[in-house]
Amino acid sequence: MWRNNLKKFALAGLFSVCFTATAGLEEGIEAANAGDFERALQEFQYLSDMNYAPGIYELAKLHEGGYGVIKNPRKAAELFQKAVKLGSADAMFSLAVMHEEGRGVKQDKQRAIELFTQAANKNLAAAQFNLGVMYTNGDGVLKDYAVAMDWYEKAAASNYTLAMFNLALMYYEGLGVEKNIEKSFIWNTLAEYNGNRQAMKSRELDEQQLSPSQVEKAIEKANKLYWRIQEKTYFPGSKIN
Repeated sequence: MWRNNLKKFALAGLFSVCFTATAGLEEGIEAANAGDFERALQEFQYLSDMNYAPGIYELAKLHEGGYGVIKNPRKAAELFQKAVKLGSADAMFSLAVMHEEGRGVKQDKQRAIELFTQAANKNLAAAQFNLGVMYTNGDGVLKDYAVAMDWYEKAAASNYTLAMFNLALMYYEGLGVEKNIEKSFIWNTLAEYNGNRQAMKSRELDEQQLSPSQVEKAIEKANKLYWRIQEKTYFPGSKIN
């Protein structure tokens, strides 16, 4: 009986710590957004001392940008790395960017790719998009349009606008996939729905190559796809119909 009670108390303590950490994180972010970086620094430092990954990540951002502290990219990179070890996808992305640019750390495109991939596998759309761009351009990796398409579509499935726009371009040019003006139109339409003006212009170019009936059908498909993405029922590789 004593053992069971001990387990319950331990779980209650764990939930209490999680609740405290979450509340502290929210208070820190609220303070940072209000420009009260001294208070934000206190909150994030406390969470960092608790080894709480989201708090460590936010503390790293303060050091990276010089908010409430002297700007220190190297310190930021160290903190991001600490959060990476705790599984933070956001930290993986931020540290990847630092390695890609050689800021606060030695420039290392291979390490950047590794970190972007880790974050992308945790379904971070920004990392998936960046991988798509790097594979499109052969930046740090061998150019591979098919792999780029896969990453763009994964990001687009999370409603990432730039990935939608790049998917349209890939279909328009026939890169890594068979040229398909209808699909270019569809992805441009979705990017346009999300406010991308370049996509609007590209969609107009697509429309010039489609008949009125094809445009009508493409709009219908785009609208269905849009709601599938909003409702998170669209998965990469799914048929667009």
